[in-house]
Amino acid sequence: MKRIIIGSRGSKLALWQSEYLAVELKKLIPELEIEIKIIKTKGDKILDVALSKIGDKGLFTKEIEIQLLAGNIDLAAHSMKDLPSEIEKGLLIGAVLKREDPRDVLISHKNYRFQDLPPGAFIGTSSLRRMAQVKATRPDISIRDIRGNVETRIRKMKEEDLDGIILAYAGVKRLGLEDEISDYLPTDIMMPAVGQGVIAVEAREDDQDVLSLLNRINDSSVQFSTMAERSFLNELQGGCQVPVASVAELQGDRIVLQGLVASLDGTEVFRGNCEGSRDEAEKMGRQLARQLMKKGADRVLDAIVNS
Repeated sequence: MKRIIIGSRGSKLALWQSEYLAVELKKLIPELEIEIKIIKTKGDKILDVALSKIGDKGLFTKEIEIQLLAGNIDLAAHSMKDLPSEIEKGLLIGAVLKREDPRDVLISHKNYRFQDLPPGAFIGTSSLRRMAQVKATRPDISIRDIRGNVETRIRKMKEEDLDGIILAYAGVKRLGLEDEISDYLPTDIMMPAVGQGVIAVEAREDDQDVLSLLNRINDSSVQFSTMAERSFLNELQGGCQVPVASVAELQGDRIVLQGLVASLDGTEVFRGNCEGSRDEAEKMGRQLARQLMKKGADRVLDAIVNS
């Protein structure tokens, strides 16, 4: 193998992820020629509509997957949280890379910590998962829909004089913007999105040369953790249109999985957790999802989807 083409979105963060993947591949084959091909997705083109109103299946991945299936690129580097719970036929996740801290953070140009936000504070986010959890903890806070890449959202926060915005720590760190962080949000206040902090590498399932290479950079502990999280999401049939969150941690050969489903206004929050061996990762995700649905999460999800 002499040359590989990686498909990527064009944002600074997406390019950082693709370049990180390229470095990992070159560690294995120093003479490997790597090209990064920028591909615009639907989510990149529609910036004036809330994500939840667009239809989220493959919002940031579909066009890249089309190029991958056509053989125009060999790999695709994604933020795992952008990947639909079911991968396009003919493709698979060939590797997951070392996970960054999956937590969300508060960025406030007024230097507020979350617990110190004033009554009626204005927080910017386009994520229903974040909106619901903010409302569950602080129903007085007003949410402003705000989209764009990390730097755009920080700029909009300042221009609109919001009290803060909530972002994934991983993206903020990878762009070297840690100095902007005013607070790190614990998972009991803000549980992360499924796969948050993980770079997933998508490939064709019949491309054995590429898959053999990816197997050498795959992080097995991250693989099992995210397998449990994605199984939880898949069982719930969730995505950007519903407030679903999950995070798993591998402790030795055991996985500790947390999951959450919330109503849009945060008045109903269903949380649960389970523990099992890493070989039971997918089973655990399904079981936790069913556990929350029995508690009433299914009713909340149906109401959101049918609204």
